Amino acid sequence: MKLLLAFVFTAFLPPTLAAQETVETTPPALTQPVGESDLTEFLWKNRVIVVFADTSADPRFHEQFDRLADGVDMLAERDVIVLTDTDPAARSAARQKLRPRGFSLVVIDKDGGVKLRKPAPWSVREITRSIDKFPSRIQEVRERRGS
Repeated sequence: MKLLLAFVFTAFLPPTLAAQETVETTPPALTQPVGESDLTEFLWKNRVIVVFADTSADPRFHEQFDRLADGVDMLAERDVIVLTDTDPAARSAARQKLRPRGFSLVVIDKDGGVKLRKPAPWSVREITRSIDKFPSRIQEVRERRGS
């Protein structure tokens, strides 16, 4: 009996551990650091949410990502990419163009225009409601409906 139990645990334990490792190592979808990317590479392809902070330890920065994680599907439906910038000393192209002060959430439409700036974290619901009012989003919805 002990041998049978040992065999059962051995047979089912490794797949369970492998599944846990896969979940933990998967990076969050839609999110990437600003790095050297230029905002023009997203023109007419994606809407961009840029989350700025003076340090990655900023509690508002973490709160914003907790809120964004709750609505990944809603953001993906609206072609949203989330860029992060937590290093003011690096003076990224996005930071030079958008000129944030401390924590800042900036929403950029597909046409490259800044549509929304917020100095505090916003929920995905608030962000998507704003995006749904953009003329480009209204046109996308009409085209999908076939109107």
